[in-house]
Amino acid sequence: MLTAVTRPAHSSRPLKALYDVPAPAKLNLFLHITGRRLDGYHLLQSVFMLIDWCDTLHFELRTDGLISRTDLGDAATSGAETLPAEDLAVRAARALQAACGTTLGVHIGLEKRIPSQAGMGGGSSDAASCLLALQRLWGVRLAPEKLHALALSLGADVPFFLCGSHAWVEGIGEKITPIALPAAQFLVVKPGAGLATQNIFSAPALKRDTDTARIAVFAAQAEDQIYKFGHNDLQPVAQTLCPQISQSLDWLKTHRLEGRMTGSGSAVFAKTLHDVDIAAAPGDWNIKKCSNLEFHPLAGW
Repeated sequence: MLTAVTRPAHSSRPLKALYDVPAPAKLNLFLHITGRRLDGYHLLQSVFMLIDWCDTLHFELRTDGLISRTDLGDAATSGAETLPAEDLAVRAARALQAACGTTLGVHIGLEKRIPSQAGMGGGSSDAASCLLALQRLWGVRLAPEKLHALALSLGADVPFFLCGSHAWVEGIGEKITPIALPAAQFLVVKPGAGLATQNIFSAPALKRDTDTARIAVFAAQAEDQIYKFGHNDLQPVAQTLCPQISQSLDWLKTHRLEGRMTGSGSAVFAKTLHDVDIAAAPGDWNIKKCSNLEFHPLAGW
């Protein structure tokens, strides 16, 4: 539940604090690489789906202009690594501060639950929630196009988390079309090993010429087929670099589940209609049963 210390009515003064701000993860239902730009960036098509696996951020106003952050997560239980000093949330705060010219600062408390190097967009989601929350905390507002450009400068996935819903995503991540998806549950498995995105995108074996898909074709799929659409072009390379991905997919098969990798991995997921006993899974795997969200919890901010 989002809580805030609010400003009085008609006051232009900034808030003092915002607590319990959610930052949900995403799953890529498919991920096609359709080409590559001259500057090296890959062109993609994907459906990004919001799920209820979330980080939580807390913001306390600083009047000295400084930006600080405390890691409130427990890496031993969350599967997340210790955060770097300049993570995406801090970079987002610095970028917004500069763009708005505010003299205010913030102390950020981050409860990290979304695993890193999973392809679930945890860092990007933290950055987006930071941009949305700090506009309220500082009493500033960027025009939507300027906020989108700032988000894209932080990372290709950040703009998606500002759009408020599931989305059909194209280009390098900047072309976003909100879509609706039927409610469903998913088993998400993050093996102990992670993957660096740059290692996959730089691999010579990566398929970069998948035919362009059409959003109308995706939208016309029957409900029982929509979560089977397409494939993930990054998965074959990722499985070569990280054998635990194949082990995770095989484990899902033993439970009658057809899985695929999300994003650049190493997390995999499968739509599920039945309970799964996860007790026999390797101890360093992070497994969670998730539901997709109807919309982003900060939609409208």
